[in-house]
Amino acid sequence: MVTAGAPDAAACPACGEAAGPGARFCEACGAVLAPASGSTTPDGTAAPSTGPADAAAGVARPAIPATPGEQGDPGDLGDLGDPDDPDATAAGAAAPQGARDGAPDAADAEPAPCPACGGEIAPDGYCLECGARAPRERDHVERRASEHVGGVSDVGVRRRRNEDALALGTAGDVAVLVVCDGVASAPDSDRASRAAAQAARDLLVGGVGAVDPPVEDAAAWSRLLVAAGHAADVAVRAAVDDAASREDPPSCTFAAALVGPTLVVAGWLGDSRVYWLPDAGPAEQLTEDDSLAAELVAGGMTREQAERSRDAHAITRWLGADAEDATARTVATRPAGPGWVLACSDGLWNYGSAPDVVAGLVRDAVGRLGADPVAVARDLVGWANARGGHDNVTVALARVTGSAGTDVAPGTTAEDDPGTVPTVRRRPAGSLAGGPRTVDPPTA
Repeated sequence: MVTAGAPDAAACPACGEAAGPGARFCEACGAVLAPASGSTTPDGTAAPSTGPADAAAGVARPAIPATPGEQGDPGDLGDLGDPDDPDATAAGAAAPQGARDGAPDAADAEPAPCPACGGEIAPDGYCLECGARAPRERDHVERRASEHVGGVSDVGVRRRRNEDALALGTAGDVAVLVVCDGVASAPDSDRASRAAAQAARDLLVGGVGAVDPPVEDAAAWSRLLVAAGHAADVAVRAAVDDAASREDPPSCTFAAALVGPTLVVAGWLGDSRVYWLPDAGPAEQLTEDDSLAAELVAGGMTREQAERSRDAHAITRWLGADAEDATARTVATRPAGPGWVLACSDGLWNYGSAPDVVAGLVRDAVGRLGADPVAVARDLVGWANARGGHDNVTVALARVTGSAGTDVAPGTTAEDDPGTVPTVRRRPAGSLAGGPRTVDPPTA
């Protein structure tokens, strides 16, 4: 923070972060703050300014290729390791999926040059020549567990690190979707979300796959999702053991779905969501946020008013060392026809919360791109980023093509909601009456 009486201090032209006197590069995004003597690229031109603004301008980040999983196998291994996280391991070096894909061992991989100027990338992840932040593998992740199951996770436009995690799998004709959103204001929450997503996915795939062929049993699937939530919580605590004693320990949300031809069961803690989006007819938000906004809606406030309120993104339940309750709530529905099950972090629904808005986005993407779940997820991520990308954005999709089921849950309609409230960071637990985990007000 810049104090009064520091005339040489400046704001970063890319992200607006304050910079100290004499700083050449932005501490937040790595953008060049001012030309420095001798600061040129190898070809003699002025060093370019880079940072989050590049994403808004359409600068592409290298995508991690989507790879099909094997039937009955976890399929994908969630997020790749973050090279900036010394506790993370690259998937290609440590995970079976990476070995099947023939990914090089991390120790043997050649360090990539700076994509902006070709210079050397320092251990802190920034170019020694121009100051640009090198893309991290986790900045943009694409996953495909089968022909009808896929997803995309992206760092967004404003954040330095992707703290969302995506894990997908299949067991027979049952799809497994898991999305976890790390709490940004708690350091190392990216580790928490990754551990949670992978642990939950593995338990769900193994549990469904233990019955051959899988039986669409709502009660059994609900019990599996509750067990997956507990397994995810244990994994979070183990992954961040060195940080668990902090006043503000790493933590994350949890949303998961088991998707069969005629049955969908979702489980959740926090405000990551699962939607049922039929090809025709009203869409439905299956989950109910564990948040102050949800409590305001229950009290009679409209969705739009609640989600624009000061503490709308105060979550009341989560996974982590300071979580009081890690038991996922569950809900089951039997789709009346074909459609999509979508699990997402709030980086998507911030800009389009109402179920019919989300359904319209998916139907439009399918109309333009076809029914490839990865392509549709990528399109939705791009849509959120084009509207500001204030938060990490993760979208997981499973196609339901089976015949109509029974006991159809009523569709939920809602007023059109522009959803422009950005995801923001929480304050320490207990700062609101009743002790929900709360967030700071949005920043520009």
